[in-house]
Amino acid sequence: MDLQLQTFSGKKAGNITVSDAFLDREFNESLVHQVVTAYLAGGRAGTHAQKTRSEVSGGGRKPFSQKGSGRARAGTIRSPLWRSGGVTFASKNRDYSQKVNRKMYRNAISVILSELRRKDALVVVDKVELDSPKTKDLLAITKSLGIENALIVCENAAGNLALASRNLYNIAATDAAHVNPVALLRFEKVVMSEDSIRKLEESFV
Repeated sequence: MDLQLQTFSGKKAGNITVSDAFLDREFNESLVHQVVTAYLAGGRAGTHAQKTRSEVSGGGRKPFSQKGSGRARAGTIRSPLWRSGGVTFASKNRDYSQKVNRKMYRNAISVILSELRRKDALVVVDKVELDSPKTKDLLAITKSLGIENALIVCENAAGNLALASRNLYNIAATDAAHVNPVALLRFEKVVMSEDSIRKLEESFV
């Protein structure tokens, strides 16, 4: 299939041909949901930890006699019913990561990009170049492209592009090697350089 190619300043620059197997995939909601869920779960720290009644220090002695006080019987001051006692269902450290094989992950990226193309939310430019690290220069370029909320994917997102975009909540830049499904779905549009399209096409097809 053919995709319209633009310059980074918004002018037409011809067409490029990409494989249908890469950018003409039927949307698979269950696959995308599984991969996105696994990606987000992998980012969770899982460092939460609380103490049960057996782990809280103290409480070895019976606080008062079983009978005669008129109070409810108690065997330890570390009961979950008491102040400074243990937690009834204490949370523990755990690993939230889920296994997603490489083929599923790549297919999900391809499916998402295909859906973006169908919705005219995928913009392909010949190359991503920014002469200065100024945010206003990047905003001027995105305005010429007619976008306000976008992920910019290029061969190398370091340097001026990274500096210019890091202070913007609605514009982000990433390398083709680090494209993830959450970032693709977060923004209204995705701007990709021709090199990044070719790199993804090679690895996903």
